[in-house]
Amino acid sequence: DKLKDLLELLPEYDLPEDLKSKKCKRCVVIGSGGILHGSELGHLLNQFDIVIRLNDAPVQGYMDHVGNKTTIRMTYPEGAPLSEHEYPPASLFVAVLFKRVDFNWLQAMIKNETL
Repeated sequence: DKLKDLLELLPEYDLPEDLKSKKCKRCVVIGSGGILHGSELGHLLNQFDIVIRLNDAPVQGYMDHVGNKTTIRMTYPEGAPLSEHEYPPASLFVAVLFKRVDFNWLQAMIKNETL
């Protein structure tokens, strides 16, 4: 019931049309483990059709190594980046909720409440 109530508060809970219509030919998932640091693969990663970043995988300050394109940012609340610069306006944020406290977090975000 709580999830249903929360979903009704959201403006939409389907994929945006531009993401739905993409023909996902080449996708890349970038984690936050740091393995790309020093790789200078940013230019190559930006060429993928869809770039999915997990948790707090940072972009700012590491663009030469991890690129700067973000199509989807997937994270659980505790792993969400704190910097607003890690959430480009054209990207999709996907909250991965699996604990009761995660639903409390979502409610606080939707209603602009403090936790």
